[in-house]
Amino acid sequence: MSQSLRARPQPLRIELGLRVAAAASLCAAAIGTETDGSIVCPSSHCGLVGIKPTVGLVSRAGIIPISHSQDTAGPMARTVADAAVVLSALTAADPRDPATLGRSGPVHPDYTEFLDAGALRGKRLGIARKLLGFHAGVDRLMEEAIAALRDGGAVIVDPIALEAPGEELGKSEQEVLLYEFKTDIAAYLATLGPGPRVRTLDDLIRFNEENREREMPWFGQERFIASAAKGALTDPAYVTALETSRRLARGEGIDAALRRDRLDAIVAATGGPAWTIDLVNGDSFRGGSSTHAAVAGYPNVTVPAGMVQGLPVGISFFAGAFAEGELISIAYAYEQATLHRRAPTFRASVEQG
Repeated sequence: MSQSLRARPQPLRIELGLRVAAAASLCAAAIGTETDGSIVCPSSHCGLVGIKPTVGLVSRAGIIPISHSQDTAGPMARTVADAAVVLSALTAADPRDPATLGRSGPVHPDYTEFLDAGALRGKRLGIARKLLGFHAGVDRLMEEAIAALRDGGAVIVDPIALEAPGEELGKSEQEVLLYEFKTDIAAYLATLGPGPRVRTLDDLIRFNEENREREMPWFGQERFIASAAKGALTDPAYVTALETSRRLARGEGIDAALRRDRLDAIVAATGGPAWTIDLVNGDSFRGGSSTHAAVAGYPNVTVPAGMVQGLPVGISFFAGAFAEGELISIAYAYEQATLHRRAPTFRASVEQG
């Protein structure tokens, strides 16, 4: 849905710029926001550590929303240690975000306590093979990563029965996002003061149409329009979609995999290397692993895993709700064992071969 957020381009440009600035060592860290992949994927592309927290660990107050079921904010930094420091500062409960009140899992005041270089010993890590196979270079890096995890003392369970997101999960997630965006964006606009120029999604659509040449030179607002056509969050279609999403991502997805093989975390490639922007034909996205944790509202940590033709690729570790401490310990131990992070050299083109 991010393409349709052209109605408010400046915050998005600032956020994207901060990610690149963190990668280029121009700032110590950045804060990303994710609905499905928007922390872990750009972190992987930029050679950063990214932590997508459990929904409810970090307040979303003030963030332009898409979905209160999936939206969250989290750190993007050059190292796991830096990301842990930033996460520690973000986790206070906030009455402006009800999801942070009455949290059901452990919240730690200092996530740097989990920075243990020997933490891989005895950890049971499951390899989500069905989330691989979309890029030969990424598959090669993942085999090297699995070997490094095993050398660090982890017990590797390979493969595990975690299915790739199918049509049913994709359809239900999309339905949830369309319903929630209409409601959530109106609630956000209501916080902008007594006289905002726009108050509803319909207002945004109308503004974009009136300023089409400036606001939509490359992208349309089809998803805005589809969202505006949805009803209230009491509609049976929404309730069913939310129940289906959570069942597939949680009970029959991550929770089932963790329980079945007694796992501490699930391992997958975060995604492929970055691609050249193509405003005519669209994104060249080949595959990734963000959806299960995003739809479930569970934590996901990505760490640099190496390069494909000079472009960074990340490895993801994800688990159940409020497992940030466990994931940080695993990610840190992997990071220290491999040290794949490379500062950018600002080449004119990618490596050949």
